[in-house]
Amino acid sequence: MDIVPLPAFRDNYIWLLRRGGEAAVVDPGDAKPVLDYLKRENLALRAILLTHHHADHTGGVEELKAHAAPPVFGPADDGIAGITVPLREPALIRVPGIDLELAVLDVPGHTRGHIAYYGANLLLCGDTLFGCGCGRLFEGSAEQMWRSLSKLAALPGATRVYCAHEYTEANLDFAFAVEPDNPELAARERRVNALRAQHRPSVPSTLDEERATNPFLRSAAPAVAAAASRYRGHALTDPISVFAAIREWKNRF
Repeated sequence: MDIVPLPAFRDNYIWLLRRGGEAAVVDPGDAKPVLDYLKRENLALRAILLTHHHADHTGGVEELKAHAAPPVFGPADDGIAGITVPLREPALIRVPGIDLELAVLDVPGHTRGHIAYYGANLLLCGDTLFGCGCGRLFEGSAEQMWRSLSKLAALPGATRVYCAHEYTEANLDFAFAVEPDNPELAARERRVNALRAQHRPSVPSTLDEERATNPFLRSAAPAVAAAASRYRGHALTDPISVFAAIREWKNRF
């Protein structure tokens, strides 16, 4: 199976999973790049997978359904019209056409009903976890997002993280503000800069890499807690409070 990033809008990635002559797409906010790729590669669209309801992730669904009538997998509790297979944890799905089994994970925080898909050493996480960052809390609480991120961080370290936006460079700038002395950040910055200089995606990353460099997964680390405490102006001792502080800090960064 091959996984292809289809750029959309300013910084979205629509992930296309292909095996032989068949394909599935994840979070198609725009139908055009998907249809163009399917036509160019002579692929049949067999499934659509959605993680949450935002338009930049769902806007192309109806046009793609009109093109190929694939099943639409998506969160049962996020208010998305057009889903034909509503999902919530602990569902297991087998993606038609590409013979891929994925576990469904409930990861509320960015939206109320956000889900992620995990299997075959890959994580399709929408806007919950980014390269060196995480999604904004539009509908959920800091505690919900922290628990969702902790659930993802507990997956095997070699898991490849396919997030939905090219945000890594900006997220690295913030991570350096939080942990300026983290040597793993400097190494990651060099890798990301080299990729972006060649106009290549900075993702997928791995969960090992995220656990070493992503401040939102490192709220229990003493250096991150100390930085969050300085931002708040008083001592923070639990990871949820640290996470809430750095998420607010990032919003203002």
